[in-house]
Amino acid sequence: MTTNELIQHADQHSLLLAAAFVALPLGAWLVGQMHPDGRGGSPPWKFLYGGLIYLSCVPGMFAAVITAYRLFFVRENLLEVNPLVCFLPILAMVVTLVFIRKRVTFDEVPGFDRISGLMTMVGCTFGVALAIEKTHIFLFFGGSIERLIALAVGVFALIKWGSHRLFLSRNEAKPKRPRFPGEMRQ
Repeated sequence: MTTNELIQHADQHSLLLAAAFVALPLGAWLVGQMHPDGRGGSPPWKFLYGGLIYLSCVPGMFAAVITAYRLFFVRENLLEVNPLVCFLPILAMVVTLVFIRKRVTFDEVPGFDRISGLMTMVGCTFGVALAIEKTHIFLFFGGSIERLIALAVGVFALIKWGSHRLFLSRNEAKPKRPRFPGEMRQ
């Protein structure tokens, strides 16, 4: 089965697709209501949150890549695509993560460091592919060497960080995530 056949198959089962992606944020909200405040990081809640994160992030990342591919590479009009296939998984991923984050920190959820590393690697890889496609490799002929070096160093650093997070062993201490300026510490 090709990716295009998978998308067409999902297109034909829109009701089932909508029910599945509405159930994920609803499940995250329900799990958050079932445990007392401050107890989301203890078993079994953290494992339920971990499952919900994986169930929402994997299809959400897939839909984001497919939608971005359609927009930037194929130049398909996004007004002509099925929003349940292209946008609902992304929306369900974001809403699920927001509901989970309100009840528990992501550091307490097992496997979140790996899925965030995978998200970083997928995003960087897509960014590199898009840069290569948009520049038509003119960077080598028409751009400055400083831009090429800066691009290579930045992408390498992000991919290295993402792969380290993805392949972190269980008994290794989790590295502190980078903080953005103005972000409050917890």
